[in-house]
Amino acid sequence: MQRAFQASTLIALIAPILGLTLILRRQSLLADTLSHVSLAGIALGFLIGVNPTLTTVLVVILVAIGIEYLQDVFRGYSEISIAILMSTGMAVALVLMSFVSGQQTKSIEQFLFGSIVTIDEQQIWTLFILTALVVALYIIFRRPLYVLLFDEHTAATAGLPVRGISLFISIITGVAISLIMPITGSLLVSAILVLPAAIAMRLVTSFKTVIWVGTIIALLGMYGGLFASYELGTPPGATITLMFVFLFVLTSVIKAVAKRRRLG
Repeated sequence: MQRAFQASTLIALIAPILGLTLILRRQSLLADTLSHVSLAGIALGFLIGVNPTLTTVLVVILVAIGIEYLQDVFRGYSEISIAILMSTGMAVALVLMSFVSGQQTKSIEQFLFGSIVTIDEQQIWTLFILTALVVALYIIFRRPLYVLLFDEHTAATAGLPVRGISLFISIITGVAISLIMPITGSLLVSAILVLPAAIAMRLVTSFKTVIWVGTIIALLGMYGGLFASYELGTPPGATITLMFVFLFVLTSVIKAVAKRRRLG
């Protein structure tokens, strides 16, 4: 449980940054696509006898590059690239899973749901390095990122390497998903990344404030989900996700009531 809370804290620090970036780029489904495609990397790792995390990182980086390329091909219809690669990734994963043994298949299935309470010390340190990298990059490149997210044309006019930054964001997101997935599960990692920022956007409007409020919400959701999971004996990843959904509904109701009172 100590390592579970450590992992929850680290995830809560990066979730609002990555989630807000995806939302503002209108790529919320990118996280879902990469999490599904990562199953192909896991199956490949078990098939060739390599650490699944390494093959997953490689696969999601290649897919992130592919998404950026297809978005350029289908300019204005970015959802097409996501649909193509999500279906392709799942198909490859299912084909590769058919070649692995029964015991390995069970191990692959564990990645679908994850287990934050069974993580080891190495995973904590890997997640810590990722968190430090994401936070440091956000602090250093906050202003160029702000311009890029809200107006790509202005960013290009200002001389910013729009394509390079966009590709780098996709790669960082993919690496984060591949490292968080064994903890939260591939089916739920996208929700855990996107929901804190989405909830924060219902409460505040400033870019910087959304990050801070999103971090607090992420901590509340992660800790609350862990406590509820421990008390109820439910899967940690699913319980954390439901906690975020509850917070989203609660903030939406509170905001609607406040708006009605102002109008009244």
